[in-house]
Amino acid sequence: MDKYETYEHDVVVIGAGGAGLRAAIEASSAGARTALVCKSLLGKAHTVMAEGGVAAALASADNRDSWQTHFRDTMKGGKYLNQYRMAELHAQEAPERVRELQEWGAVFDRTRVGGINQRNFGGHTYPRLAHVGDRTGLEMIRTLQDQGVHQGIDVFMEATVRHILTDDDGHVAGALGYWRESGRFVIFRGKSIVLATGGIGRCWDITSNSWEYTADGHALAMWAGAELIDSEFVQFHPTGMVWPPSVKGTLITEGVRGEGGVLKNSDGERFMFDNIPEMFQGEYAETEEEATRWVNAVVADERPDARRPPELLTRDVVARAIRREVRAGRGSPHGGVFLDIASKRSPEAIKRKLPSMYHQFKELANVDITTDPMEVGPTCHYTMGGVRVDPDSQETSVPGLFAAGEVAGGMHGANRLGGNSLSDLIVFGKRAGEYAAQHAKDREAMSDVDAEEVERQAETMLAPFHREQGENPYTIHEDLRLMMQDKVGIVRTEEDLVEALEALTALRERAATVRIGGNIGFNPGWHLALDLENMLDISEAVTRSALMRQESRGAHTREDYPDTDDVTWGKQNLVTRQAEDGSVEVRAEPLPEMPEELKELIKD
Repeated sequence: MDKYETYEHDVVVIGAGGAGLRAAIEASSAGARTALVCKSLLGKAHTVMAEGGVAAALASADNRDSWQTHFRDTMKGGKYLNQYRMAELHAQEAPERVRELQEWGAVFDRTRVGGINQRNFGGHTYPRLAHVGDRTGLEMIRTLQDQGVHQGIDVFMEATVRHILTDDDGHVAGALGYWRESGRFVIFRGKSIVLATGGIGRCWDITSNSWEYTADGHALAMWAGAELIDSEFVQFHPTGMVWPPSVKGTLITEGVRGEGGVLKNSDGERFMFDNIPEMFQGEYAETEEEATRWVNAVVADERPDARRPPELLTRDVVARAIRREVRAGRGSPHGGVFLDIASKRSPEAIKRKLPSMYHQFKELANVDITTDPMEVGPTCHYTMGGVRVDPDSQETSVPGLFAAGEVAGGMHGANRLGGNSLSDLIVFGKRAGEYAAQHAKDREAMSDVDAEEVERQAETMLAPFHREQGENPYTIHEDLRLMMQDKVGIVRTEEDLVEALEALTALRERAATVRIGGNIGFNPGWHLALDLENMLDISEAVTRSALMRQESRGAHTREDYPDTDDVTWGKQNLVTRQAEDGSVEVRAEPLPEMPEELKELIKD
């Protein structure tokens, strides 16, 4: 073991986005020696791409808001498959976490009377998203980093963790990884480990996700013996860029629609009026006149006396509606639809409220959004599925292993509301850090690392260098992403999902013989070859879960089962684990029983 660079801490946090930073701050402030390990550079986490705002019932823009309404909106948006306790804690604690960010220096946009301003977002009854223009995630990361600097956290950058090490009792002992620059192996020993590694979007061809989102944490947890939940629910954000090809999938914040932006097809029609689901009837404007009254009130910073425009329906509804328009031949020239903010807001207001969007389109697409509409289409954005955790502590079924943020499942059910991701990060990042530190404090000694296991894992990771023949990992990676986009995308069928499983078997066989040239020093091909292991296993978890759920619900749409089945599937979560032979297994499990007082909040 002496040949491996080794560090020892009470708590090891893997991932330095919003959840990881908040967990590390909490663990360190509790007195735990804390390590923060990030795959990229500190400050480059995908959280910075979250633009629209952080959802919390502050009631500063509309005093009718409350945690109860936020809870109801979250459960309704998740089609009632959410782990109710997580949704309850999230709604109750988000305001305190946002005010905490303000105390730590976050510069939120303000109301006329000096409170934290909040904007409207899809699925939220009241304006609920505290924001910093359309750069909220960036401000959150800046604030958390500044706060973390004073906590004495040890930061390890450009290190990829490949394996959670456990002792004979199944308790975490540490994590084995490698430095991305040198390729040399490193061990982070710890009494507690917090996974905060984000999502899985790079398994699809068109995605808003950055290169880091290769399902690392999902796979690490499953390989260590933890379970996944809700893997079938992958959210396609309705508005990504569709042109030019070099930026296809790049996110367009929901804040554009929250500020009054409207969706139109090639005939100039606002098609969302024809796409209001029955469960949302009566909540959204059904005429142009009523929707315009709402927008005019928002522009004037007044409380609207009209119903919200249908462009602010939940993301799954809007994404499917856009897909229908394109398939019916009413799409934009490059395969999307048009998003128009220019006719609803002045150029000055657009540049003030949506500065990043203005510059993004000006620089990347040569489009001035103050005068012209944007072309938009669905892009793989977020996974509601993730590691199964205890709602209060965020601990997994593996003792000492915790998870928070997008890598953790259960909070969002079948579909996430916009803005709930950022509040999820800070609410459950805080809880994960708190309970991980307590777990470490209660544990007398650090578990020993199994030297033979480390050697075995290291040899497996280096195997691609020793093969005389083999395929280029980039080819396999491209084929995987195209296949998942085609077979396991917005709309699914049994035939496509069965074919996807067959394709995954073939891709797995190809990946097992991949060959890498050069040496271990910064070698992107080797990094990708290792990432393929995560991506293939988690792609299979998504596909098998999607095949088992024979209904359409939230972000999961089955063309061969178009109806929502509340009798059977509305009462079950799907849980995924790795069997002893390494195969991926999925089972159905009843939803936990909700207390009567919470049932009262959602009974209507």
